[in-house]
Amino acid sequence: MARIPVALQLYSVRKDCEQDLPAVLRAVARMGYEGVEFAGYYNRSAQELRKMLDDLGLKVAGTHIGLDKLQGDELKRTVEFNKILGNAYLIVPWIPEERRNSKAAWLATAQMFNEIAAKLAPEGMYTGYHNHDIEFKPLDGETPWDIFFGATKPEVVMQLDTGNAMHGGADPVPYLERYPGRAVTVHIKEFCRANPAALVGEGDIRWKDVVRLCSTTAGTKWYIIEHEVPNVPALKCVEGCLANFRRMLEPEKAVGARPAAPKKAAPKAKAAPRRKPAKKAAKGKKPARKAKRR
Repeated sequence: MARIPVALQLYSVRKDCEQDLPAVLRAVARMGYEGVEFAGYYNRSAQELRKMLDDLGLKVAGTHIGLDKLQGDELKRTVEFNKILGNAYLIVPWIPEERRNSKAAWLATAQMFNEIAAKLAPEGMYTGYHNHDIEFKPLDGETPWDIFFGATKPEVVMQLDTGNAMHGGADPVPYLERYPGRAVTVHIKEFCRANPAALVGEGDIRWKDVVRLCSTTAGTKWYIIEHEVPNVPALKCVEGCLANFRRMLEPEKAVGARPAAPKKAAPKAKAAPRRKPAKKAAKGKKPARKAKRR
């Protein structure tokens, strides 16, 4: 499978973005991130954002957007904006209480996402849903996550946030296994009982299994790192998260690769034939003299 690129959810560095978005994007590109996911546009037009990203070689891995922006006349404007931006993934990170307070509400919301997905398909775009912790709190004997994704079409992206799932008491690994091909973009966020400010790779998540599933059956196109701990140097943290995650990705290169054929031992060189000892000259005869080189 092709290598999965790594992006940054800009919500991680939102305060820095509010102060100087171009400087943040330059820093993110220097760190080695390949793309960004938006959570707001900081009063910039799609054209302005696209130029900043293109100049730095950054791609758009998605955007977090309100459900209202995907309905009615707003949908057309949203599509136009994101076409300019070069973004295909319109991910809803939150839905109001009345759309999730019962199993019936979750099923109705799932149907709404199916309809939005059908409208976006001709544009080459996708909608999806991003979890917090409530999606894993049991509801009528099921988790809302299973109710929702059990009722949505495969075209609806399952953006699993690993850290948020753990906050809800759920191991993200079984959910990646349960919905193959659905986790097109995945939020790489740490969860650590001992240290809430832990960087990616320093906590309790089974990262080896997460990476294995994302790179094989989950259908993942983007890893999106997020670190949203307040009162810490955000840019330094997301740089550390990327460095840690890259080290964890090294075994990913070997997934699906055929083992190299063992090298054949080089043939042993043949021993040079022994020279026969020169015959002694007969008595009275002088040995022939070698011709001198000219």
